[in-house]
Amino acid sequence: MHCSSCIFLLENLHRINEGIIKSQANFQRKEVFIIFNHNEISLRKVVELLAFIGYEPYISLNDTKTKKEIRFNKKRIYKIGVAGFCFSNIMMLSFPEYFSSGNIEQHGLKETFTWLNFGLSLPVLFFSASGFFISAWKGLQQKFLNIDAPIALAILVTYGRSYYEIISGTGAGYLDSGTGIVFFMLIGRWFQDKTYDSFSFDRDYLSYFPLGVTVIKEQQEKNIPVTQIKKGDHIIIRHEEMIPADAVLLKGEANVDYSFVSGENTPLQKRKGELIYAGGKQIGGMIELEVVNETSQSYITQLWNNDIFSDKKNADKSFVHPWSRYFTLALFTVAISTAVYWWVSEPAKILPAVTAVLIVACPCSLLLAATFTHGNMLRIFGKNKLYLKNASVIEAMAAVNTLVFDKTGTLTQNNIASVIYEGTQLMPGELKAIKAVARQSSHPLSKAIAASINDIGIQHTVITAFKEYSGKGIEALVDGIPVKLGNTDFIRSAGISQPFAVTGVHVHVALNNIYLGVFKIGNQYREGLDQMSAGLSNAKYEQHILSGDNDTERNNLEKIFVGNVKMNFEKQPQQKLEYIQQLQLQHRQVMILGDGLNDAGALKQSTVGIAVSENHTQFTPASDAILDGSNVHLIGKFLEYARSGKKIITAIFSVSILYNIVGLSFATQALLSPMVAAILMPASSISIVILAAVLSSASANMKGL
Repeated sequence: MHCSSCIFLLENLHRINEGIIKSQANFQRKEVFIIFNHNEISLRKVVELLAFIGYEPYISLNDTKTKKEIRFNKKRIYKIGVAGFCFSNIMMLSFPEYFSSGNIEQHGLKETFTWLNFGLSLPVLFFSASGFFISAWKGLQQKFLNIDAPIALAILVTYGRSYYEIISGTGAGYLDSGTGIVFFMLIGRWFQDKTYDSFSFDRDYLSYFPLGVTVIKEQQEKNIPVTQIKKGDHIIIRHEEMIPADAVLLKGEANVDYSFVSGENTPLQKRKGELIYAGGKQIGGMIELEVVNETSQSYITQLWNNDIFSDKKNADKSFVHPWSRYFTLALFTVAISTAVYWWVSEPAKILPAVTAVLIVACPCSLLLAATFTHGNMLRIFGKNKLYLKNASVIEAMAAVNTLVFDKTGTLTQNNIASVIYEGTQLMPGELKAIKAVARQSSHPLSKAIAASINDIGIQHTVITAFKEYSGKGIEALVDGIPVKLGNTDFIRSAGISQPFAVTGVHVHVALNNIYLGVFKIGNQYREGLDQMSAGLSNAKYEQHILSGDNDTERNNLEKIFVGNVKMNFEKQPQQKLEYIQQLQLQHRQVMILGDGLNDAGALKQSTVGIAVSENHTQFTPASDAILDGSNVHLIGKFLEYARSGKKIITAIFSVSILYNIVGLSFATQALLSPMVAAILMPASSISIVILAAVLSSASANMKGL
């Protein structure tokens, strides 16, 4: 697979066999995804069809477990080696012919050199050039002119004329040019394929599941792969570990962070016997669970397999694709017209003119301008920690005019909280007592309070009678003084009146049975969000906030976001998806940034869905791209850079067309040697790669990426 014609053929398999429902090619990875009706065509027949049209597949179920290694194609290297050896020797044996202007005085020497060239050309024609003929023939069998058709015709014309002259004794032929055509074409194609390999983007959602889990078997703990979990297994989940399957709590205190699944930022406490859904993360001590559903049947998998994921997305071809489809046909038209002209005026020039026309026209550089440019842009996006699924996402990003942000984990930093105290001023001794009690608990709110108080020497503090009341609060004696931390009901149940009526996430504090104040715990927002929002507003992007959490952070968000930003809270996964659909009904091109599985449907429904992650190796929902959380503030620059891609491709496309016009103008006048044309063709592909790299890199530097 090495051009857009290959892609067009592979994505139109349904026209060849009605049993094939859909086929989608991934050019960078050299893969094709096929959906077929097994009642009309078997998998074997699909494989045979692919092999028949020249794309024999490599199929292995092991691909779902391990990354397929890039196989080194030794046969291609052998073909290049044979072509290079024969070409260099034919050139050397042709020097006497060139230097003597065809008049070699010593009898028999000219004939010897000519027939040696004839023999050296055969391996090139039948071995090195075989790929061009096979590809062109299989395309013609399907009534399709692929990119190898004009190349194969050029080789046939050159070799046919040369063999005619040698056998008839009328000349030495053009075997130096013929072998040169094959050699330089193989070199150019090898270079292109090496370039594509460096642009490959491989990401599988299975990579984000935890690799293993601890199970209890025969009174012993054993580590097994997640895929081997069975219903009824007893599993151990420790602090910060994700629960891989729906399970019932057997032992321990479960404090489950469901922000990844539901978007709700506050952890939920579960009691013994309660069901805990997969996708939650345990915060605190070790717990023991009994699996009730395997991973493949769990709630998290049902969310993942929302019907929206069956829809095709970003399937539009590049804007240069309609031009490329007719290039080969136009090239043959020019070649035929050239042949007719010289047949009438000077028949001797038909061969060099037509051959040069077929060779010098550079379909590869013309058709692959977008591929090379997008390939380098993918690399630059990746360098800035935005990992795009494929090149088509770049053009989708360029069309975006509306941005939707999830709050928890997207705008806020995970595991970092903002803690504000309101109430009676606390003395150093009181702060020391509060920190000493808070650090005894594994609850995330207690951890946040303890972390917010500077280390003030609690090593020698004596803590006794520590008790933790699930879902209520904690208490202890610190150097004999009672300290209580908890919610409103917990403080009041101890007979302590408290004047502060607060909303949102908070923890009241009382020392020596005297109410002191309240710790308000909020989100810590990522840096640079205010500048990001201002830039998006100036660029006329519409901004929305769509969160599964409550609206306690509305005031803080209003200080960060500029302009008329629409804020929506307490939205369930299906509601988020429907919200995106409503925006699209208003003809908006929507990009959403989210981090949890509750965002998965919306990520898929949107024009571009970006999963924000603190660590891009962790479990993330299906999306078009993965963005490291530290670079959320760069989203405006990313969009601006994506828009510049179309300008870059247009510029390269124009240069490529200009090259073809100039080259064809010389070729049609029989002023261009087929040998020179064979050198220019791969050289033009190399120049396209260099130009794409220079322009896309320069644009990235201008955008500050």
